[in-house]
Amino acid sequence: MEGIKQKSRKKRQKRRMQRHKRSMLAVSSVIVMLMVVVSVNSVTLRAQEQEYQTQISDLETQIEEEKTRTEEIDDLEEYVGTDEYVEDVAKDKLGLIHENEIIFRAE
Repeated sequence: MEGIKQKSRKKRQKRRMQRHKRSMLAVSSVIVMLMVVVSVNSVTLRAQEQEYQTQISDLETQIEEEKTRTEEIDDLEEYVGTDEYVEDVAKDKLGLIHENEIIFRAE
C-alpha cells in the first residue's frame, strides 16, 4: 500500500514539476517578448529623436534668418523715413533734380 502511495505521490510531484516548468517557460517567453518589443521601440524612438534634432536645428537656422531679415526690414523702414530716401525716389521715378545740379545725358 505504501508503495502505491509513494508512486502516486511521485506522479503528483512529477506533474507539479512539469506544470511548474511550463509556467516558468511561459513566464520566461513573455519576458523575452517584452524585452524584444522594448528594444524595437527603443531603436524607433532613437531614430525619431535624431529626426527631431535635425528638425530643431533647421528651425533654429530659419529663426536666425528671420531675425536677420527683420533687422534689414527695420533698417529699410528707418531709411524710408529719411529725406535722403525722398530725394532718391524723386530723382529715380520723377526725374526731379536740385536747382544747382547739372545733368549730363549721353547722345
